[in-house]
Amino acid sequence: MIRSLAGRVIIVCLAVAGISALVAGFVLFRLVSTTSLDVTKRVLANQADVLAAQLFETDGALSGRRRVVDILERQGISVVAVSQRGVVIGDVNAVAAAKQAKAVDGGTVSETVDSGGRTYLVEARDAPRGSFALVLQPSADRSTIRRLIGNILFALGIGLVVAAVAGIVLGRLLARPLRRTAQVAHTMRTGRRDLRVPVEGPREVADVAGSVNSLADALQRSESRQRDFLLSVSHELRTPLTAVRGFAESLADGVVPPDQAAEVGRTIENEAQRLERLVGDLLDLARLSADDFRLDIAPVDLSGVVRETADVWSVRCAREGVDFRLTNPDHPVGVHTDPRRLRQALDGLMENALRVTPSGRPIVLAHLPGRVLQVRDGGPGLSEEDYRIAFDRGALHRRYQGIRPVGTGLGLAIVHGLVTRMGGRIDAGPAPEGGACFTITLPG
Repeated sequence: MIRSLAGRVIIVCLAVAGISALVAGFVLFRLVSTTSLDVTKRVLANQADVLAAQLFETDGALSGRRRVVDILERQGISVVAVSQRGVVIGDVNAVAAAKQAKAVDGGTVSETVDSGGRTYLVEARDAPRGSFALVLQPSADRSTIRRLIGNILFALGIGLVVAAVAGIVLGRLLARPLRRTAQVAHTMRTGRRDLRVPVEGPREVADVAGSVNSLADALQRSESRQRDFLLSVSHELRTPLTAVRGFAESLADGVVPPDQAAEVGRTIENEAQRLERLVGDLLDLARLSADDFRLDIAPVDLSGVVRETADVWSVRCAREGVDFRLTNPDHPVGVHTDPRRLRQALDGLMENALRVTPSGRPIVLAHLPGRVLQVRDGGPGLSEEDYRIAFDRGALHRRYQGIRPVGTGLGLAIVHGLVTRMGGRIDAGPAPEGGACFTITLPG
């Protein structure tokens, strides 16, 4: 089996050329045969007309034209004579063909009949003393047929040679850019991301090259983000681990005074909780990327989920001195979604808002008409560029670390993954309260 593109192109070109030559030869053979038969019929009809005219001019019988009859018979034309008394004279096969064509009854007849498994051309005319019929069995000229078949085979051979050359040239032209693209793809598999394929050749081949280049760009961006993310996570893990290890060694060495032991224990507990949150966020991101991520979709009262969320976060906001506000309709609003995952997304947005909102500023949890939820804060807000990258892993964490309170850098990415998995959409923008606004739109 031929696997290369060039080989298949050559085979296709040869097949097309061969079929075209055979079809053309068949049509030509039929055309020549039909034309030859038509010409023979016209010649036979002209001979019959000439003979009838001569008989009428001389008012004679066919028997008096023996020389003419001999000439016709030497040409393979049988003459059937019909007297005024209805006597039919002529070759047996010719008479049978003439009778089948009803040429012995008088009048002008021009027919092609099959008699005894053979084809006959019959031309009958009236004469002064009866009538006559000229009967001819057309026989193909074998030499003509041989020449015709030879010409067809010659054309077939020329067509196959031309098709082979064209297939080789076309196959190489098509395979060269594809082979170059394959080489770049194989090199990319080894880890190189700086190679690109020239976008040239036919449109389909150019599309393949462009797609490979786009894939290389996407891989380069993705791996760059992954490196930055791993560096950020490594830094976040190292800080609490260093603190836990240092305080634990101090306790083990007995250098911590008894009155400071409780404070050191609380510090270790806080750093451990920080580690736990970071590991939990990493696990959530890994689950969101897995194919077996589970959603329990069920009919849910959206206003009820919002009320449950408000009951928890109103207490936490009051503890931090933040003004919590709720906008929620009094009537139930039905939606098909996963209530647990929706609550997880809302908790993530509320935790992010509470982290950046100073005491005395508002946080709003709003259920807008339909299936739209918003979390707005009165914090410092974000720039237009920040809103575009707000859901990228660790993007805001890297930008604002050391400037404002930040979490693990994964919270908004997790919220985006949860909402997207539920079939919804989440957008980021400025809030009327002065900070950031995150809007969740759920499907119907």
